[in-house]
This record gives sequence, structure tokens and C-alpha cells, in this order.
Amino acid sequence: MRTRLLPLLIVLMAAVLLALGVPLGISVARAGQQRVVVDRIDDTARFAALAQFVTEDASGGSRRTTTDERRETLRAELASYHEVYGIRAGVYYRNQVPMANAPTTWFLPPDGEVRDAFDEALLSRRSHDPEQVWPWQDGRLVVASPVIRDGDVVAVVVTESPTDAMRSRTLHGWLVIGAGEFAAVLLAVGAALRLTGWVLRPVRVLDATTHDIATGRLKSRVAPSGGPPELRRLARSFNEMADHVQDVLEQQRAFVADASHQLRNPLSALLLRIDLLALELPEDNEEIASVRAEGKRLARVLEDLLDLALAEHTEADLRTTDIGALAAERVAAWAPAAAAQGVRLTGDCPPTTGWADPVALSSALDAVIDNAVKFTPPDGEVRVEVAATGDAATVRVSDDGPGLTDAELARVGDRFWRSGHHQNVKGSGLGLSICRALLAAGDGTVGFGHRDPRGLEVTVTVPRTGVRGSGPLPYGLTER
Repeated sequence: MRTRLLPLLIVLMAAVLLALGVPLGISVARAGQQRVVVDRIDDTARFAALAQFVTEDASGGSRRTTTDERRETLRAELASYHEVYGIRAGVYYRNQVPMANAPTTWFLPPDGEVRDAFDEALLSRRSHDPEQVWPWQDGRLVVASPVIRDGDVVAVVVTESPTDAMRSRTLHGWLVIGAGEFAAVLLAVGAALRLTGWVLRPVRVLDATTHDIATGRLKSRVAPSGGPPELRRLARSFNEMADHVQDVLEQQRAFVADASHQLRNPLSALLLRIDLLALELPEDNEEIASVRAEGKRLARVLEDLLDLALAEHTEADLRTTDIGALAAERVAAWAPAAAAQGVRLTGDCPPTTGWADPVALSSALDAVIDNAVKFTPPDGEVRVEVAATGDAATVRVSDDGPGLTDAELARVGDRFWRSGHHQNVKGSGLGLSICRALLAAGDGTVGFGHRDPRGLEVTVTVPRTGVRGSGPLPYGLTER
């Protein structure tokens, strides 16, 4: 969850910073250009003041007057201005003839931005502010101001400025903004890490505890931890619910165990009386035989119920176990019973270590092998194979029996469930349920599948390393 929540917070924070940084960067660029434009306006106003008193020739034409001191002063000012700042500047009469210009080779072009600014200034107003020049553009700033004498525009001052320095300052300002936003992103990431950790810490603990309870460790509880008040209240409610569920399950298991135990003695006495009654009746009496068979079947069901209750209630004694040796031992133990039914029981059990309760695993394998031998016809084969697959050890038991359909595979292992084709085979329908309960205590599983070309394949899987219950609990979990 943290990997999904953290990018969302970072993206939102980045969007906010971007929404603030882009307008700020644009404002910095415009403010820098505006300062340059104001400087150029001041410069053109000063040159216009000097040009205002330059004497024209008597005819009012555009012929230069070389003896005019004011004109020479204006030319010297323009030349010094161009030399120091690299800005081209000129004062041009209405007929576009230069009064003074620097450099002297710079004249009004027939069209373009400079000519537009000159024509606008002839209308007795300063030219409009130039368009924004961005750091990646190689533009120039043009500013024109009219020279007014006796209320008439007699000339125009035009400046054309390079923008290298201005664009460099803008880029530097953007780098400062970018560095500030990068630092803000780092700060936001750190804050998001702390925030998500604080919010999700109770969720992680709750998830781990839920997994423990789902895998059979009903005593696991959520320890008090930080986080929002709502999650702390949820943790307390979860513990209360887990306590209630555990109490209900304990009562249910105790009832099954007590009922099974209490019914064994009356049932044993009843079977004894049936045997005594059978001595007084003919040996081939079918009713007595049927009652005796049903009584024995009920006795097996009670035994299996008691075994199931004990399997679900007993804590597993988990340890490193040689799964291959244990499986080979169970194959050897069941070989006589299989041979008595004409079934070949073979095993391929190389040494393979796993993490399991040896007693529980032996009982589970007994249930699986018993089930396989029971449904395998004479001259059939039951094969037990042990293998290591990654972080798990598996015991695969396959038989040559009739197998099960896909619908039946979905139900196999349910309590008291038996296939409709096997109702006449002795059993209570609890063997595989007991097997599943025995394995669940150690994070083991049992799976069922088809065997090619026919038969059933049962796979018992146990972890190869210690499970959660074998060592210290993760942070935030408590054991009651």
C-alpha cells in the first residue's frame, strides 16, 4: 500500500510546486525584461533631451551641420553609449535621415521591429513594450521615443539592445527557483515517507495479524502502536473481535471433543450389548449384522471427530525435519496393508529437509496414503514422491483409482464429504479434513489434482524454512 500511496502524494506535491513555480518563473522573466525596458526608456529620454536642442539647417532639410556643437555632443554620447553597453542607438529625422547614430553604419531598415517602433514614435507616443524574450530566444529589445520641439515631433530616438545578459539573469533566476523546488520536493518526499509510515504502520501490523489468524494462529493480536486515532480504534476493535472468535472456536472444539469423548463409552457399551445379543440369534441374522456395522461406523466417526478436534487445537511442534526419511518410513509402515489389498506401494523419497511437526506430518501422510490405498483397485499402484521446489518441500501421493471430477475436486477435503461413487467404501469423510488441519498449524497445505491417465494426485507441501510461528513475532504483534 505504501508503494501506491507514496507516489500519489509525491505527484500531488510536485503538481502543486509546478503550479507555483511556472508562474513564478514567468514573473521573474517578465520583471527582468521590464527593468531593461525601463532603463532603455530612461536612456532614450536623455538622448531625446539632447537632440531637442540640436540646430537644424536654415532650409529645414536633413543635411548634416558639422559645426553644431550640440550635434557633436549628441554623437559623442551615442558613440560612448554604444561602446560601453553594446547598444545600437540613433536619432533620426522624420525623413529617416540620421541626426546622429552609433555605430555610424546603423540606419533605419525598410521594415521590421525597428521600423515599426520608429513609425509609432512619429505619432508622438513611445513605442509599445517589446514582446517577451525567453532564455532560449536570441531576440533584441527595441525602444523608440519621440523628440518633440514646439509640440511637434521633429525626430525619433531608437535603441536596439542585445538580450544576452538579460537572458542569462533570467536563466539564473530559473535555476534558483528550480533548486528551491527540488529542495522542496526532497522535503516533501521526506514528509510523505514519515506521513505514510505513520498512517500505514497500524495497517501493516493489522495485515500481519490477520494473516496469522487466517493461517491458524488464533492467539495473535495487534499490539498498541501509533497512527491515526481511527486506526488505533480499529486495532482495538479487531482485538476484541479476535478474542470473541477465538472463544467461539474454542467452545466449538471443546464441544466436539467432549461430545466425541462422552459418546465413546455409551457406544462401546451398546456395541457390547449388540455382540451379546448376537450370540442368542442365528449367525446369519442380517439385522444384527447391519446394526453392528452401523455401530462400528459410528465409532469410527467419533474417533475421527476427536482426532479432528485435537488436530485443530494442538499447537504444532515445528522443527527442521527430513521429509524424505519421514515419507519413506510411512511408505514402509503402509506397505503390508497395501499388499494385503493387492496394491503396490512404492516410494521415491530422497533426503529433503523441511520445516514441520514430524508427528503432525506423519499423521497427515497416513491419512493421504490410507485414502489412496483404499480407492486403488487390486494390481494398481500408489506412488509416493518427495521433492524440493524452491522454498517448499512437497510429498506427492498418486494412485490408480477412479479419480474425481472437476466439481468433486473443488469439494474434496470438506468435512464429512464423500464422492457419490464411494459411498460403499468404509470411512467417515474426515480423513483429509484432519490432514488439512494438521498441516495448517505449520503453514503446510494439501492440494488435489487429476493424475494422467486416471487416478487422484494429492500434494502435501511444507515450507523449507521457519514459518512465522517458529521464531520471534514481527514488530507490533503479540501472542496471548
